[in-house]
Amino acid sequence: MTNTASISRHADGYMKLAISLARKSPPKPTNYCVGAVLVNADSNEELATGYTLECEGNTHAEQCCFIKFAESTGTAEDRLYEQLPPTTALYTTMEPCNFRLSGNMSCVDRIIAARNIKTIYVGVREPEKFVGENQGRKKLEEHGIQSVHIPGFEEEILEIATAGHTKKDGQ
Repeated sequence: MTNTASISRHADGYMKLAISLARKSPPKPTNYCVGAVLVNADSNEELATGYTLECEGNTHAEQCCFIKFAESTGTAEDRLYEQLPPTTALYTTMEPCNFRLSGNMSCVDRIIAARNIKTIYVGVREPEKFVGENQGRKKLEEHGIQSVHIPGFEEEILEIATAGHTKKDGQ
């Protein structure tokens, strides 16, 4: 069983790490700059990190975590559950996408397929700019994956996430 007190004690630190990773994302008007960290929730061991467009292709932060973890363990991406600890947590600056305009698999579907991710810690909800309201949290919860908001980082995360976006209507 996951030690919730331990996770709470480390949550801010992992969110700060995810924010520092998001800053590495190349700003583009068609992406959010997001950072993510995969963690073994029992041992608080960092398993992999990622940020938007870190890996080849139109890759999201969570996807980059999975690609890098798969490479580090010699596991196929569709079999991550064989290597991920049973209480893996994912820290991400923005809630995972539920739909990709590019046609790529959504981050929510990747998380569900990984099986062992039990909790997602998010800094902000995904703005409705690209695909409308994100129904990913509901889908995750239907698969037994808890979504937890870590408050206090929203302004910084949104500033980083929208770098490269055009401001309209005086916003």
